[in-house]
Formats: sequence, C-alpha cells, structure tokens
Amino acid sequence: MNKNFTYTIIAFLAVALQTVVGQISSKEKAVLIDLYNATNGSQWTTQWNLDKPVSTWKGVKVEDNKVVGLNLFRNNLEGTLPQTIYKLKSLQDLNLAFNKISGEIPETITKLKELRNVHLEMNLLTGEIPSKIGDLANLESIVLFNNLMKGEIPKSVGKLKKLKVFNVSSNKLSGIIPDELGSLSKLESLGLFENNLVGFIPKELGNLVELRELVIANNQLMGDIPQEFGQLVNLQVLQLQNNKFNSFKSLDFMQSKEILVFDFDGKKPSLKFRDLNTAKTGVAETEFEEDKEN
Repeated sequence: MNKNFTYTIIAFLAVALQTVVGQISSKEKAVLIDLYNATNGSQWTTQWNLDKPVSTWKGVKVEDNKVVGLNLFRNNLEGTLPQTIYKLKSLQDLNLAFNKISGEIPETITKLKELRNVHLEMNLLTGEIPSKIGDLANLESIVLFNNLMKGEIPKSVGKLKKLKVFNVSSNKLSGIIPDELGSLSKLESLGLFENNLVGFIPKELGNLVELRELVIANNQLMGDIPQEFGQLVNLQVLQLQNNKFNSFKSLDFMQSKEILVFDFDGKKPSLKFRDLNTAKTGVAETEFEEDKEN
C-alpha cells in the first residue's frame, strides 16, 4: 500500500476521532447556545467559541456524547436561565454559582432526572423554589443561598431521599419549616439562615441523625427547641440566634461531645464551643468562605 495513502487514512481517522470525542446532539448544543445567549455570553469572563467543538467550551463536561456537567462558576453570567435547560437529559452537575443570574429557576429543571448537584448560590434569582423539586430523586445537594427567592419551602423536598446538603440561606423565604424535612435521613447540612420563616421547629428534625450542620438563625421562629434534638449525635454546628425562642433548655439533652452553638439572649449573641458532657465552654470564631469552583 502506498505510504502517502496510508498516512492520509491515518490523518483522516485522527480528525474523525477528534470530532466524535465530545460530540453531542444538535438538540443539546442548541440548549447550551440558548444559555449562552440568555446570559450575555459575549460578556462572560471566559467565552465560548461557538465555531469550535463543544468539548472545548469552558465548563462543559461530556460523556458518551451527552452533557453531564455544566460548571460556569464565577464567569459573569448575567440574564436568565432558559426554559430549554430540561433538554440536557443526562445532566448531573449544574454549577452556575457566583454570577448575576436573575429571574426564576425554570420549573422545567425538575425534569432533569439525573441531576445530582445544583449550585446557584450568590446570584440574583427571584421567584420560588420549584414546587416539584421532589421529582429530582437523585439530587444530593441543592445550594441556593444569597439570592432573592421568596415563597415557602416546598414539602416535596422531603422526597429527596439522597439529599445531603440543602442550603437556602439568605433569601426571602417565608412560611414554616416543613415537617417533611425530617424524612431526609442522609441530610448532613441544613441551611435556612436569614429568611422570614415562622412557627415552631418541627420535632421531626430530630430524625436527621446524620446532620452535622443546622443553621436556622435570623428568622422568626418561636417556641422551645425540640427535645428530639438530643438524637442529633453527629451535630457539630448549630446556629439559633436572632429568633423568638422561649428558651434553649433542650440543648442540655444533646449528646454531642463538642458542638458549636450560637446563642442569643435578646441583647447580644455569644458564639461558643460547648462540651455538653463537662459543661466547659470556649470562645470560637467563624468566617464566611466563598464556594470554590468544583
């Protein structure tokens, strides 16, 4: 066989292989272009070259010719999320945190059955948490803190049996803490800080035995701390300040050896490490850390 012909064939196959790797359907590519246009892609910190293969686009993860990950953390996205996002049927990870995305989270997002992680924190999102969020059976984390979202926490969240992280702090959410959250047996972190939540803490939260962080400070919660909190043996961080609780007496039932507690006596907060077995306390400091790009 002619050597030149052989080299031509090899070169052709190499180009063909490069084209196939990372190739996605025209439907999925159209969704990505929708997102690019809807969030002012020409002004992104790192832009997509729409004339090049999708595999070269920042933050797009492709497996088996399908988009499984989209990570545009801190990339100056400004605009709204397209309704067509639900067409990324294989999407598992969505990280658009620390941008300027406004408008509502499309209800269509609840059709992404493979979705595992959603990070939309530090944006300008309004509207409500999608009522059918519980349809995302594979969801492990949903982080929406520091937005402008309102409405109540959907009861359907209680259907997310794989959920480990639920953080909707620093929004404008109202209503009560749903009892249904107590069925999230794998939950490790629950952040409801700085909203307009009212009513009593559900005793069902005492069922969250894997919980390590419970942050419900800066709301309008009232009544007593449930005695069922004594079951939270893995809890390390508990923030309760700036609510309307009658007392913190039930904290004495807690079995954790060392726990970070934010108390509030109506005058000033105190942040302490409390050894609940020996009643020793020591002052501790905390600081806010920005989410990092995954």
